[in-house]
This record gives sequence, structure tokens and C-alpha cells, in this order.
Amino acid sequence: MTMYKHPPRDEVKQDESERISRRSFLNTAGAAAAGGLLVAAGGGLLSGKEATAAAPPTAPPLPWKYSKLDADEAGKRAYKNYHAKGG
Repeated sequence: MTMYKHPPRDEVKQDESERISRRSFLNTAGAAAAGGLLVAAGGGLLSGKEATAAAPPTAPPLPWKYSKLDADEAGKRAYKNYHAKGG
């Protein structure tokens, strides 16, 4: 069984041009993320086609006839039923 031997330190040393700082990495990652967002959001702007809105669907007719409520009568019924039903 052979033990793993580490290479000498001078072989492991990285050249200064190969090293990347945390600040440099975060700047590059932020720029890449911002670029990705711009591409995702602006992709539809570059297509050259005009956006057309779909027609809104029409509501089905109500199954009952509409009748206007008397506000005073509705208030009296609500007050009476609130206390009668244990509200």
C-alpha cells in the first residue's frame, strides 16, 4: 500500500496572475447575474413582434335576477341574526 505524498510547496504555489480575490469573484458573479436578468427580461423586446393582448373573457349571466337591497333592512337583519346565531 502506497501512502499519498504531497508535492513540494513550490510546485503547489499558484502564480499571482492565476489567483482570484473574493472581491473580484463577487464582482464577476454579480455582473453575470445582472447580465442574465437583462437577457431574460429583455429577450421579448428584441423579437420585433408587437405584443397583442388577448380579449378578456365575458362573464356568464347570473342565475338570478338582480334586485337592489334596502340598506336599513339589511342592517337590521344582520344585527338580529348576529346575536341570534351566537356571533
